[in-house]
Amino acid sequence: MTSTVLTDVRPWGGPLSDVVLADGLIAGIHPAGTEPIDPATETVSGRGRILLPSFADVHVHLDSTRIGLPFRPHTGVPGVWGMMLNDRDNWRHAERSMEHRVATTLEGAIARGTTQVRTYAQVDVDADLERLDAVLAAREANLDRCEVEIIAFPQAGLLREAGSIEVLDRAMARGADVVGGIDPCALDRDPVRHLDAVFSIAERYGAPIDIHLHEPDQLAKFSAELIVERTRALDMRGRVTISHGYGLGRLPEAQLRALLEQFRDLGISMATIAPPSPLPTHLLDEYGIALGLGQDGQRDYWSPYGNTDMLDRTWQLAFTNGFRRDDDIEHCVAIATVGGRAVMGRAAMPAHGAEHPGVGIGDPADLVLVAGETVTAAVMDRPIDRTVLFRGVVVADALELTDGSRA
Repeated sequence: MTSTVLTDVRPWGGPLSDVVLADGLIAGIHPAGTEPIDPATETVSGRGRILLPSFADVHVHLDSTRIGLPFRPHTGVPGVWGMMLNDRDNWRHAERSMEHRVATTLEGAIARGTTQVRTYAQVDVDADLERLDAVLAAREANLDRCEVEIIAFPQAGLLREAGSIEVLDRAMARGADVVGGIDPCALDRDPVRHLDAVFSIAERYGAPIDIHLHEPDQLAKFSAELIVERTRALDMRGRVTISHGYGLGRLPEAQLRALLEQFRDLGISMATIAPPSPLPTHLLDEYGIALGLGQDGQRDYWSPYGNTDMLDRTWQLAFTNGFRRDDDIEHCVAIATVGGRAVMGRAAMPAHGAEHPGVGIGDPADLVLVAGETVTAAVMDRPIDRTVLFRGVVVADALELTDGSRA
């Protein structure tokens, strides 16, 4: 059994402890200095920093990024189709290759504390599988530093351009893990055919589903009801995620509660990017809905926002919800860490107020050390002094990047 000891750390901001890691799990937690450490055991000095589960970014477009490239003016137009066309006009002409951009963005996320990623890779009749291949390559290069799930994502819809469904099917055959969908009503204007295609491909490959839902309130409700119907009919319990769901958050509470009851019964999870009109996290928590957080696109042709730092996005989640209490802000951290793992099927969603989620004995040794007086203080200050562990092994320290430079 291989073991490492993290000395002088504070699990979830608690008392100073020495934490024993063995075979990729947390094997023991002891008051600091109370248990002898074998001189042959590898140790990592915590220096009094807070020990948290590492971040899980479960809504990120690694293939839609300009991280590390010169800043450019925004040229997109409102609406999903117009923004997609703007991206299509520009993505091939960036200063560095798609492979470089994807790798740089993933490496930056790891350096800042992310070790679980669920990323989209756009597949359509324009890009074919080129963008997917770049994401597959980045995943392969970082197998020992981060877990990456890839969503084959039909950003242009499945029905507006001939051949789109076939591209999505080939993407799953190529090695994508999750079948994506988008706005069955608003974009493709035929929710039955769109969802039939998505669920059919998922059933064929035994894959989970993740559907972007930007649609307004009642239209989003209608699409969500169709998703629920298919999830139940095909027994896809625990294998369907609705991302964004902006309109669902604007429904009358009684209508939203009726949906959430069905989400709970079918294990339908949600992913958010902390938008200005946020999902009601307290209500989702009441129903035990798994909720994860993500960076979305980053400094790309859609938006100038995003910086690979999930601690920064955690601050945004707290801010957009208007949270001030420490327990609310700490729950945002739980969403950004264990919540994302729950969306990926790797953990149970922690309830609001759960004690030390993700850093107990038996939890994965996917961890981040971050400076701060308290967990809330760390979210507010977002210090760069971090040490990142994946399966019990240090994979990044003080924002050192793979080329030896500092972020």
